Parts: sequence; structure tokens; C-alpha cells
Amino acid sequence: MRKISLVLMIIFACFTGCAGQAQEQAGDPYTFDFGKVKEGQVMEHSFILVNKSVKVLNIKNTGTSCGCTVLEVGKKILKPQESVVIKTKFNSKGYSGPTLQYIYVYTDDLDNPLIRYIIKADVIKQ
Repeated sequence: MRKISLVLMIIFACFTGCAGQAQEQAGDPYTFDFGKVKEGQVMEHSFILVNKSVKVLNIKNTGTSCGCTVLEVGKKILKPQESVVIKTKFNSKGYSGPTLQYIYVYTDDLDNPLIRYIIKADVIKQ
């Protein structure tokens, strides 16, 4: 019973200590939450794509769900266990309230041809 209480206290402390800070969703490397941002702010985040297969992974194309989000990929050919940084920028101009934007990475992996990243923000009008 003491262990459960201790675990719950640690979880509560983390949630209260992390509130309002930008963070990856717990255990989800494909989602990032900027938290509360002022309308008009340009936010940046980098995702890491790791080729976990035993074959070379080719990034065929990339895209975003809207023109307010842009991305940059350092390289398009990943050897096994190699990684690449996917830099994203989200311009919150014209948005208000909870917002979701999507980043798409199309690969030649037949089992996982589309990798989707999500960025979130709660945009506050000035």
C-alpha cells in the first residue's frame, strides 16, 4: 500500500510541476504539446525519426496539414538504427483555442509507409 501511495504522490508531483510547460505526451514520441501560447507566436520543435528496421529507410516525401506549419528534414536516406531530426515550426497567427497540426513523413517501409507526428497548442488571443 505504501508503494502505491508513493507512486501516486510522484505522479501528482510531476503533473503539478510540469503544468503549462511544453512537453512530449507521456510515452508518445509522435506528439508534442506546446501548451498555452500567445496568438502570433512561432513555436519550434524537433522530432527524432529512428530507422528501427534492418533495411535502409527512404523518406519519399513530407507534408503538413496546413501552411501554418513547416518542416525540415536533414536527410532522406537512413541506414538501420540511424536517425534524423525533423524540425517543425508552427505559426499560431490567426488561431484561437485548442489547435492540432499534423506532420506527415512518407517512407518506402511497406509495413509503415506513413508516419504522422502531431503538434498541439492552446492559442490565446492577445
